[in-house]
Amino acid sequence: MSESISNRPDQQVAHVTAHGCPASTDHDREVPEIDLLSTLTIRGITLRNRIVMSPMCQYVATDGLASDWHLVHLGSRAVGGAALVMVEATAVTPDGRISPGDMGIWRDQHIEPLARIARFVHSQGAVAGIQLAHAGRKASCEPPWKGGASIKTPAVGGWTVLGPSPIPFNDGDPKPMPLDEAGIDEVVAAFEAAARRAVVAGFQAIEIHAAHGYLLHEFLSPLSNHRTDRYGGSLENRMRFLLRIAEHLRRLLPVELPLFVRISATDWVEGGWDAEQSVVLARRLKDLGVDLIDVSSGGLVPKARIPVAKGYQVPFARKIRDEAAIMTGAVGMITESRHADEIVTGGDADVVFIARELLREPYWALKAQQELGSEPSWPIPYGYAVKRRAK
Repeated sequence: MSESISNRPDQQVAHVTAHGCPASTDHDREVPEIDLLSTLTIRGITLRNRIVMSPMCQYVATDGLASDWHLVHLGSRAVGGAALVMVEATAVTPDGRISPGDMGIWRDQHIEPLARIARFVHSQGAVAGIQLAHAGRKASCEPPWKGGASIKTPAVGGWTVLGPSPIPFNDGDPKPMPLDEAGIDEVVAAFEAAARRAVVAGFQAIEIHAAHGYLLHEFLSPLSNHRTDRYGGSLENRMRFLLRIAEHLRRLLPVELPLFVRISATDWVEGGWDAEQSVVLARRLKDLGVDLIDVSSGGLVPKARIPVAKGYQVPFARKIRDEAAIMTGAVGMITESRHADEIVTGGDADVVFIARELLREPYWALKAQQELGSEPSWPIPYGYAVKRRAK
């Protein structure tokens, strides 16, 4: 059993209701209205608003190391008013990278470049988080701007991909090497070691990536998992790998640090992973101490028919929030501040993960404050350019 690396084992956990509101013992006190710009306390951290920068791969790291690009890219979103800035999918092993340019946290040399990012994000009043990932059968690929095709051999920079079963993502891709139980144990240990490094680097929120067709999602879905051992077949067996990782990380993380899990709520394919199974999974994760489910969808198979539209994944966040009684984050085609606000005020989710819109507009959160009738919290050095002089 892993021991907590917290120096304060008696640290009290901030109590949060299933809907993300701090519980009150004063029944006569009026409950404040919750909206996109209201604060949220999860365990020992408080978000200054409900706007989260979604983890988005940049594909420009060298040997997994964060660079000046990552510092400026992530730091500018903290300057821009986001409450939680999530570092992109960060591989827990070298063969867990999607591409050779992915960020990594599989060795101690990765800690300080990541720590520099966390320090700057925190200096701007935001919380720094990191997503821990293993790409599974979708590893060893070119970056998107080169087409994203599989790099099939070590001679051209590729590596052997892993998965639950020897079923490739695309026809013609190399078949993944099925993980045996020893290999599964090694991946669990890699997630543990990565989480320890993340805490040393100063991150205050950890997210397990179990979505978008990567390794942990591959184990969850019956479309990619054809195993006949205790990691395949029944729903309980298919959840086992992810639940093991979540349990181990919750035990070793300091009690005050939140643990999130990103899932794909559905494969969008008949006979695949679906919303009902996601509710069961979310309940189990909550029982293990996971604090929030980051609700995305798809990514497991290349030919799924996904009805992409404004807020198309929000109903999944609502369903999991209501039926599993756990905090959720909504993500996907959320670009307008008033829409994001309605998601929170309407009880669909507790936070909103803004993805590509934050690539297009680093100061989206500050502009959302203005559009929603609040005084934008521009950084002091920018104040003379954005605030009118007193008459």
